[in-house]
Amino acid sequence: MYICLSISTPKTPIMIGYYNLLLSVSLVFVFALSACVSPRVVEDLKKKTERCEAENESLKNENEKLTTSNNEINATLEDIRKRMKGLERDTSIMGTSLEKMTKNYNQINDLYELLLQKNRELLTGNQNQNTKLMTKLQLMEEDLQRREDELKMLERALDKKKGDLDLLKGELKTREERVNELEKIINDQDQAVAQLKQKVLDALRGFENKGLTVEERNGKVYVSLEAKLLFPSGSIVVDSQGKSALVKLAQVLEVNKEVNILVEGHTDTDKYRGTTGGIKDNWDLSVLRATSVVKILKDNSTITPDRITAAGRGEFVPVDPSDTEDAKKKNRRIEVILTPKLDELFELLNSN
Repeated sequence: MYICLSISTPKTPIMIGYYNLLLSVSLVFVFALSACVSPRVVEDLKKKTERCEAENESLKNENEKLTTSNNEINATLEDIRKRMKGLERDTSIMGTSLEKMTKNYNQINDLYELLLQKNRELLTGNQNQNTKLMTKLQLMEEDLQRREDELKMLERALDKKKGDLDLLKGELKTREERVNELEKIINDQDQAVAQLKQKVLDALRGFENKGLTVEERNGKVYVSLEAKLLFPSGSIVVDSQGKSALVKLAQVLEVNKEVNILVEGHTDTDKYRGTTGGIKDNWDLSVLRATSVVKILKDNSTITPDRITAAGRGEFVPVDPSDTEDAKKKNRRIEVILTPKLDELFELLNSN
């Protein structure tokens, strides 16, 4: 029997899987109990199933929004980087052009001064030569004015480019701060998962060789308890050894209030042959065993009922699909899945 504790990152397909699980369980209960429960109870179960489907659809939409938002942010950041590189390149080119224009302007200005000096020297000389020099001087003045105008235009364009570059840098900084904030939340949650795993290991130390394993996969902590550690064969009553392990687990979970708990019951493929009243098959057995574990966790801690859910999956989700005795022993388990509350992450995404 397995107990899975999991804290997911902001990758919400995990929560979608969680609600798919609830939906599957609700459907199973509707079909399994419709033969022996009053129509009113069946109708209530159907309504609960419909609400689960609506919640599942809402989570799917939220997942799509988060994925779209993340893609848009990454695309915008990449576009800003490209634009910034282009502006830096343009700024460098225009700076070089400005330097050349300034140098040319200084050379023309020196030449202009030289021509003025020559003109003064030739005022008393040949009139034709003087006229030619005056014409040349006028052309030089016009060219100098044109270059001055071009130089001013380049300076204005350069100032505009610098302003655009500053704006883009500011926007990029803002976006990077948002990304860093998201990454910090995700990293904090990853650290919380690792810390929770260690707390569970410390609390259940001594049960490792008695059918207990603790793992962290995909941002979740999985605590696996084989059936022999919790239940006698075919029974739904947890024995003293199993209760001891569950009480220690409950003490860890009650102080980690930002974690939701899902308890799943699993069986092997052997047909149920017990004599406990009301149990018809492996579905019933898996659900009632999960409920027994939930009650022990709740009754021996301050865990509130709204944080914990019981579910049964029968023999349909094996960890080892082979038909050997060893595989069946692995498949008879309880899995407790711990999921972190992602309110802070969702609020940050919605605010942006």
